[in-house]
Amino acid sequence: MINTIIFDLGAVLIDWNPHYMYRSIFDNEQEMLDFLANVCTPDWNEDQDAGRSLQEGTDILVAKFPEHEANIRAFYSRWIEMLGEPFHGTVEIFRRLKESKQYKIYALTNWSAETFPFAVARFDFLTWFDGVVVSGTEKMRKPTPAFYQILLDRYQVNATEALFIDDNYRNVLAAEVMGIKSIHFKSAEELEVELNGLGIL
Repeated sequence: MINTIIFDLGAVLIDWNPHYMYRSIFDNEQEMLDFLANVCTPDWNEDQDAGRSLQEGTDILVAKFPEHEANIRAFYSRWIEMLGEPFHGTVEIFRRLKESKQYKIYALTNWSAETFPFAVARFDFLTWFDGVVVSGTEKMRKPTPAFYQILLDRYQVNATEALFIDDNYRNVLAAEVMGIKSIHFKSAEELEVELNGLGIL
């Protein structure tokens, strides 16, 4: 029986996208896309999510791509401009789960320890969780099994009694290998249907 819900944050509850900021820098959409695919890449950003400092990550790229220095430095100096709105449909589901008082609810997020406080200051619902495990603080990230295990151990969660919700299928598969029932998040509407099917909502 499920008694614990574990949410991912980015692209599930919070809209975060580098495009929001970089569209104010690049006049040409394709040039922006090329920059984010080849310079400030998702893999590079995930190294900061795994605990590398923003300064070190920035310095590495500036040394490698000095011609892009200003745009590289903008990634974290203007990072807050990448935060969009909350996904209100998912936040409403979170609220209903919280108010039911039937579940412990946690967040397991790949997020830099240095930028996460900006999100906490902006989104009140981040205080609703019974606990939050941030990859940058733990210096490891999804889909590393040990990262999931930190949450299970810290909050005494039985994997077979937990449900994990994440938009990244890679992370969903890793959770399922650990015995955690998981939902691959696509939209709040689909999530509600799946939770209803499990008898959770």
